[in-house]
This record gives sequence, C-alpha cells and structure tokens, in this order.
Amino acid sequence: MQMKPETACIHAAATASKSHATGAVAVPIFQTATFAHPGFGQSTGYDYSRTQNPTVEHCEKVVAALESGAGGVAFATGMATIAAVMELFRPGDEIIATDDLYGGSIRLFNNISAKNGITINYVDSSDLSDVESAITPTTKAIFIETPTNPMMKVTDIAAVKQLISDRDILLIVDNTFLTPYLFNPIAHGADLVVHSGTKYLSGHNDTLAGFVVAKSPELAEKLHTVKKTTGAVLSPFDAFLVTRGIKTLAIRMEKSQSNARKIAEWLKSQSKITAVHYPEQGAMISFTTDTVETAQNILNKVELILYAESLGGVETLITYPATQTHAEVPEAERLARGINECLLRLSVGIEAVEDIIQDLGRTIDS
Repeated sequence: MQMKPETACIHAAATASKSHATGAVAVPIFQTATFAHPGFGQSTGYDYSRTQNPTVEHCEKVVAALESGAGGVAFATGMATIAAVMELFRPGDEIIATDDLYGGSIRLFNNISAKNGITINYVDSSDLSDVESAITPTTKAIFIETPTNPMMKVTDIAAVKQLISDRDILLIVDNTFLTPYLFNPIAHGADLVVHSGTKYLSGHNDTLAGFVVAKSPELAEKLHTVKKTTGAVLSPFDAFLVTRGIKTLAIRMEKSQSNARKIAEWLKSQSKITAVHYPEQGAMISFTTDTVETAQNILNKVELILYAESLGGVETLITYPATQTHAEVPEAERLARGINECLLRLSVGIEAVEDIIQDLGRTIDS
C-alpha cells in the first residue's frame, strides 16, 4: 500500500522482511557470521553475513523504500559507501563533483580515486552552466551534495538530470543532510542516492552506517557485488540501531527543522554574525562570525551545545570546519569556498529552541 513518509518510516518493508517470520514487532538481531544449510544444494536464503544478513537486509529494504529505489545496499560507514560507489568506475573515467563537498569525500576523491586513475572535476553544481561546461566525452557520473557541506548551496537535481538526459552519465546524490523524509533525489532523476546513515537515519550519535539506494535493480545488484567482495558491511547490531532510529525520523526532522528555522532567523539579528547560510529546509546551519576570537569563544563556552564533529543526532552539535571536517582540504581551496576560521557549522537538535538560543547568545555576547 502507498504510505505517507511518516508511516513509511515505521512500516516500510516490514511485511516483506523475512526477519518477521516470528511475528516480532522489532526486527530481530541475527548476530551470526554464517548460516547452516538444510542439506546439499539447499539454502535458507542466507549463507554468510558478509553476503547478506536478515537484520541488515531489512534495514536495506527500509532505506530503499523511503528513497523509492529498486534496492538498497548497507555499508559500515558513509565513506565506505562512497568508496564502494566509486568501484563502478574505471581508470580514465571522469567524475564531475560538487566543489563544496564534505572534506572526507574530497579526501577520498583526491587520494584514492585519483590514484586509481579516475579524474575528479570540481564545479559549483548550483550553477548549471558550470556543470554543463565540465561535461566531456569521458564523463561517467556527476556527484552532488545538496545542500552542500558546509556552505549550504542547493543544486537543482531535476535540472542537472535534464542536462544529461541523452548521455550515459550517472547522477549520484548525497542526501545525508535532507534525508528521504524531506527530499527524494530519485524522484527528481538521480540514479544513485548515498547516505551517511550515522547521521539523521540513525539519529542518536551511537552508531556508524552508510547506504546507497539505486534507481534500477541492475545498479543495486552491482553494488551488492561490490559489498560482498570488498567486505565493508554493516553489522547486524548497527543495522538494528539504524532501523530503530528511522522509526522516529519524521518527528525528529520536523522538530530539528523547526528549531533550525528559528535559530537561523535569530542569528541574522546578531551584530557579531556576519553571514548565515541556511537553505530554508533541513536542520543544518553554517554561519560566519565577525572575528576568529568570536568563533573560538563560542566553541569554548557553549554548555548545552556540544562541540563535536558529526551531525544529525538529537543533540545540537557545533563544528569548526577549518580544523575538523575540512582540515585536510588545502587552505587556498577552503578559503576560496568561504571555509575560513570564522565559519561555524551547527547541527540543530530537538531540544527546546529557547535553550539552544540562550546558550549561543551567552557565548556570542561574552
């Protein structure tokens, strides 16, 4: 049956999952490395947990259903997911990528993908003319974050798809910031959607996970082959935690987004905040302070807000991109993108918004 997103977060894939043969309401944790065969030439459908595990399979089906994809594949982390996606390409291939990417993605592309003979061309993907001018006969994919990390630029996925509609180019979208609750890239033309499941899908800063959802069964099967071959699989217990987290995704995103909108407006009224980057959707904000001293004072004096690298949990976190998420990006590149020592990134949680604002206000004015 067709379900609203709020319902799908709780019930997606439940009836199709083999893990529910017992009638368990919560997906059971099949904490096993291997599975016994009933007899020669017979199988339960599961052989070895690196290939597939019932708990992990259920989680994959939930994420795929939320993203309206043909199949989902789970990995140990978000970066393991992107690394697996890059195994679809060969030496000599070119990938166009958003220039304002998470620093870990840039590190992977510049060090591992480049070593493997894949060329990465960075462009401002929010500017369609930049994307179009970067396409060459050897372009095999376009990799987009929207909103970007940390400057919150937005790319029109449908418009990018229109640019490449008559070309054999994959459109890959990192949907970590918005989640399938707020945005469905496949519905706008994406071929692959990746997630750091560590973030909003899990939602509690207590596990690492990654997912890729494919528009076609063929792409999903290729990525399953990469998973079982390279082995960076999600554990059954972590799959259980992500599945449990997704059940509250809708209400968490609604509260975090509501808080973020109010905080963004409040930040715009502060004399020591010179720029606020918020795309009017989601719960991620970045902002620039008047001086380095103001930025560091906020980091040193927040009490309720936690100074920590990551995002998407129920707790509000503040991050210093210059020394955390983008520390390994060359300084000239960072500064060209606005990632300077006055920039802070805020992942807004579900606390009372008045308390978050009070904590920020105390540190900005002190």
